Amino acid sequence: MERMRGMDHQADSVAAALEQVGDRWTFLVLRECFFGVRRFADFQRNLGVARNILSDRLAKLVDHGILERHRYSERPPREEYRFTDKGRDLYGITVAFMQWGDRWVVDKPSLTLTHASDGGAVEQVLRCTHCEEHLDPRDIAYDQHRKATNPPEVG
Repeated sequence: MERMRGMDHQADSVAAALEQVGDRWTFLVLRECFFGVRRFADFQRNLGVARNILSDRLAKLVDHGILERHRYSERPPREEYRFTDKGRDLYGITVAFMQWGDRWVVDKPSLTLTHASDGGAVEQVLRCTHCEEHLDPRDIAYDQHRKATNPPEVG
């Protein structure tokens, strides 16, 4: 895809977001958090990740304000990890990534998401807030720094 002309790539939102959550172990830690995992030993057991890697990823998520540490034991001192509002906002991305993997990567999905109150299937979609139409990339115009541009060629 051709780069958008005049775009300040130092301030690129996608690149900046990937700096905070863009590696495999970080994303898997986030997935486990959405499943309700809170404690270091449980992350390590579920992911099979080395202690130093897990410790590093959790520290970075805390430093970036995505997770917070909460003390659950004084003796010995033990902490668990919980989402901040910033972290909870990653749920839609996690669902979209999972559904993409289900469609294009794995032979058989290992997890189905349903609405807890009525059992309806969960889907992650782009939708216009004005007309409520579902969108694909060809339907979207890009407004960069208040200057309308033509959308890049997509597929």
